[in-house]
Amino acid sequence: MAKAVSLFSGSLASICATKLVMNQPGVDEVKLLHFRSPFFRDYDRTKELSKGHFKCSFRSQSVKKDFAELTNITQSGEYDMKDSCMGCRKLMLRKAVRYARKINADFIVTGEIVGIRGLETEDVLQLSEDAGAIDLVLRPLSAKLLPPTLAEREGWVKRSDLYGIRACEKDKLRRLANKLGIDCHGFSAEERCKLLIPYFGQRLEDLLNEEHLTLNGLELLEFPLYYKKAPDVKIVLGSNEEEKRKLQNFFLPSDLRLYVPMNDGPIALVRANWTDKSPHEVLQIIELAAKITAMHARPGECQRVQASYRFEDSQETHRINIAPFSSEKELQQHCMKLEF
Repeated sequence: MAKAVSLFSGSLASICATKLVMNQPGVDEVKLLHFRSPFFRDYDRTKELSKGHFKCSFRSQSVKKDFAELTNITQSGEYDMKDSCMGCRKLMLRKAVRYARKINADFIVTGEIVGIRGLETEDVLQLSEDAGAIDLVLRPLSAKLLPPTLAEREGWVKRSDLYGIRACEKDKLRRLANKLGIDCHGFSAEERCKLLIPYFGQRLEDLLNEEHLTLNGLELLEFPLYYKKAPDVKIVLGSNEEEKRKLQNFFLPSDLRLYVPMNDGPIALVRANWTDKSPHEVLQIIELAAKITAMHARPGECQRVQASYRFEDSQETHRINIAPFSSEKELQQHCMKLEF
């Protein structure tokens, strides 16, 4: 009898893969392993899913310190979704191998499907090799497209009970889920991982070209209204109550806080290398942020709007009167909106 570690993301594929292995008479124990990172969402929801489908142990590990490896940005500083998925999966497999050895597990299970995010057969096999997990990783959903693994050869898992699903065959996965009694609704890949959202990769690529990359900076990328003025000015807006509450958590002492004193008006976090700026340049940045914030405050027919601002490490609040940008088109002449 064998013990397995199943990498559990909360995806339909990971639920199906785990269920298939748990149904094998040669497997007497499966432990779920989930990874947390700045790019993965809804840890609580994933844990609840695991409880709803399985009666086995659930362990989570943080990989937030490894965010550079997770993104797998190339040396040229360009973001590529396939490269990012390769880097992320390789890191998780490597850590899974370490955990499996620690608890004396015999093999590792993943819900990976050949063709997902452009990862073909050779890429999937390369992942196992790079992670030091050759022969240890069973991918039940695409196993018949891959060479037999240790679990199959030892008879712990019957190859005849496994599948040969490709990423383009989503109907096959849904039919399998129905067969296994699994609800097919909910938790899409984009809900689970920010890196799968196109705009997030563009913003990340821009951020990684700067010298100082922090988890705080990564969190700001998720706000819909995110503006950049080269080389280092970022203007991030919280436009509704939920966003404004969330934005409060990310102000650094050197950041500028700016708002338009109107009902339900947005607030702006403005970040720059202020020590490199002349007083005139600082004023220009403040005016730019004020015009953007006022535009999103929708002041109606007002020609000019008063904005309040202060640096977080100062108790003194200043005010400035400005004319809002009339449109996104006019705004784009002054800075870049990294699309949401």
